[in-house]
Amino acid sequence: MLVVKKKESDAVFKRFTNGCVRVVNRWLPDAFLFAIILTIITFIGSLLATKMSVIEVLSAWGDQKSGFWGLLSFSMQMALVLVFGSAMASARPCKKALRAVAGLCHNNKQAILVTTFVSTLCCWLNWGFGLVIGALLAKEVVRRVPTVDYPLLIASAYSGFVIWHAGLSGSIPLQLTTPGALVTVGYTTDATMTVSTAETIFFPVNLVLVVLVIAACALVMVSVLPDKEHSICVDPSLLKEEEVRTYEKKVPADAIEQSKVLWAITWIAGLVYVVYYFAKIVMNGGDVLSGLTLNIVNFIFMFLGILAHGSLRRYIDAIGDAASSAAGIILQFPFYAGIMGMMVAANAEGVSLAGVISEFFVNISNNVTFPMLSFLAAGVVNFFVPSGGGQWAVQGPIMMPAGAAMGIENGRTAMAIAWGDQWTNMIQPFWALPALGIAKLSARDIMGYLVIVTLFVGVVACLGFLAWAAWF
Repeated sequence: MLVVKKKESDAVFKRFTNGCVRVVNRWLPDAFLFAIILTIITFIGSLLATKMSVIEVLSAWGDQKSGFWGLLSFSMQMALVLVFGSAMASARPCKKALRAVAGLCHNNKQAILVTTFVSTLCCWLNWGFGLVIGALLAKEVVRRVPTVDYPLLIASAYSGFVIWHAGLSGSIPLQLTTPGALVTVGYTTDATMTVSTAETIFFPVNLVLVVLVIAACALVMVSVLPDKEHSICVDPSLLKEEEVRTYEKKVPADAIEQSKVLWAITWIAGLVYVVYYFAKIVMNGGDVLSGLTLNIVNFIFMFLGILAHGSLRRYIDAIGDAASSAAGIILQFPFYAGIMGMMVAANAEGVSLAGVISEFFVNISNNVTFPMLSFLAAGVVNFFVPSGGGQWAVQGPIMMPAGAAMGIENGRTAMAIAWGDQWTNMIQPFWALPALGIAKLSARDIMGYLVIVTLFVGVVACLGFLAWAAWF
């Protein structure tokens, strides 16, 4: 009897999953068109929420500072995170490690579990590195387990991105370690006020949530494995290994480019600076973790990549290859900056669309439910502002003061926003572009599976923030 009920429940779950896949395949447009549609929705929403004129909202969209071109600096940081992470992942030592990991997979379930776990762990270390590693690992795995459903395998690789903002490259917790970060969102006038990563990334509850989400993603992905008849498999022969570049020394310039001396000087200089950077923090009585800013993370990954490639010429070529994966992000970032401009555009009374959304959740909150509802609000806003830095700019000025007024510590409020930002990335195709480029798939191929991940992670995160409020 129990077996029958379990089979019935499994069948219902499979039908639900297949339904999600069919709907997404039928209705989800290209990621760039998705950004255009969101722009139109935000434009109309801003008109209705603020009662501003069409010209005023249009002006906010194209504004040089807070609109279309308002994220150039942050866009560069994010592009470098992706490019440096991708370049490092393509280094020979990293590839050998991927082959070794892929060798652990002998059947479909193992392929999904290993890919999900590794990509999630790597995304926690660095989101750009994780996105690329996950996709590259999936290609290695499918060579060894050709019967696995390829879109699901890539979805498993991308699902690791659901915990990036709770990890070492999370832009909100890293920004908070920088003096003045709370000033920029109008929270305080004290330029020395910071929030240590011990209160955010390395807070015990956050780490527990990360572990639970990793487990949830792995179990969900295994549970949605399609049967043999409905699996979309790829001929492993089509996934050929890229030819290893050979380098000759025909002219003196070639010898200079391949010089081991210049290579060693470069990565040693980077290593010395990193050691000096953190040593200086310690000598000044600071917390080492507080120095883990987005720029220093990029710096570390850049010089680790140089070291791993063993040659400046090889690293230059790796950067050239990696840069192409950032094309979709570069194209779409101005449009999302424009969306942000409209989201924060305020009328004479100071009313903005982002403010209306965030304040709605604030108004229905108390000191127990506020972090959970901040998480949900951030998840909604993330559809329109799929950028951690942008998310902070939009919600920080509203959520941080509201949380402080309720006696909620800054780290918890900030992580609620961060978790909401990463949560709905699963059904926002913006950040999937690099992985999809490597896998040669479209967003609609994987988003149906990621709807399921979104639902499960949402439940885990909501319960986690309620527990954080009740017992910690």
